Amino acid sequence: MEPITHLMTGAVLSRAGFNRKAAYATLAMTLAAEAPDLDTLWSIKGPIAVFQHHRGWTHTFLGLPLEAAVVVGVVWVGHRWYTRSGKAKRPPAAPMRWGLLYLFCIIALLSHLLLDWTNNYGLRPFFPFNPHWYAASIVFIFDPIIFAILLIALVAPAIFGLVNSEVGVRKRPFRGRGWAIAAIVAVTALWGWRAVEHQNAIHLVQNYDFTGADNAQRNMQILRVSASPYPVNPFRWHIVIDTPQFYELATVDTFSGTLTTHQLADTFYKAALTPDMRVAQQTWLGHVYLDWSSYPLVTETTSAGSGVNDSLTTVTFRDLRFMYDMPLMSGRESPPLSGAVVFNADGKVVRMEMDGHIQH
Repeated sequence: MEPITHLMTGAVLSRAGFNRKAAYATLAMTLAAEAPDLDTLWSIKGPIAVFQHHRGWTHTFLGLPLEAAVVVGVVWVGHRWYTRSGKAKRPPAAPMRWGLLYLFCIIALLSHLLLDWTNNYGLRPFFPFNPHWYAASIVFIFDPIIFAILLIALVAPAIFGLVNSEVGVRKRPFRGRGWAIAAIVAVTALWGWRAVEHQNAIHLVQNYDFTGADNAQRNMQILRVSASPYPVNPFRWHIVIDTPQFYELATVDTFSGTLTTHQLADTFYKAALTPDMRVAQQTWLGHVYLDWSSYPLVTETTSAGSGVNDSLTTVTFRDLRFMYDMPLMSGRESPPLSGAVVFNADGKVVRMEMDGHIQH
């Protein structure tokens, strides 16, 4: 998920009751809920470096204890500075319990892994013992409904607190517990609903009657089916069908039980690998991409230069799970998380790039 949703999740978890048990619980859990994404700092080493290390060890069960210790350490340093500066006017409403705060940070860190697991990018929680990527693919990387639920849970208590202060109601030290618990229940229920529709989408494809389709579709042997979510609408899913000869893309509506596909535009045949494609797969980008991608589409294009030896060959890596259009994203023409390896006429790699950003 995107960072704001992670941060709000940590704050909502704290308000569900953890903030009553230990001081600085809200601050620590909010920071911990986003801490694993510090691996994006690898971007200073280039786009392929951050792609390789994003959702790496910071998103593993092995890394969580260390991350929790770092977060608690940062909060402890801030506490020491705050108390020694003389700015502390009164003790915290909750007792100082650093060991308990560490446990709360572990819970917030687990929420980050859970949220990332729900989308179709996935993560490797058992790395390095098990390098397999796990992805539930039930929620888009930014879900407006979940975002709104969490935001309401955080903002509503403040609004009602202002109303109460106007009528002279005494301010309570801990507010918003009911809103926070309701938000957690609502998000969990939404996940459950989407998980059911995700399975319905896959079953619909597996049992779909392709009799009226073209010959390739009519006789295809389905090896596996993937369903990726659209934001907001839990009934609409982007489908990838894997067959021995080709990949087929489709859109499924589980509410109406319909499957839509364009026979030419949505069929991608598995072509034989060219020499440049084989070399590209052995590059740094190729290794990283094929390790992560569940449905890699590797293609080759050649562009002529001004001279005889100026032609460039580009081997492109795309993942079919992300090749679908939606507001603010043209996934068919420019799918996110795409990479490219460029060769010159002599067959040497002249550049590698990720999402249009060149690796230097």
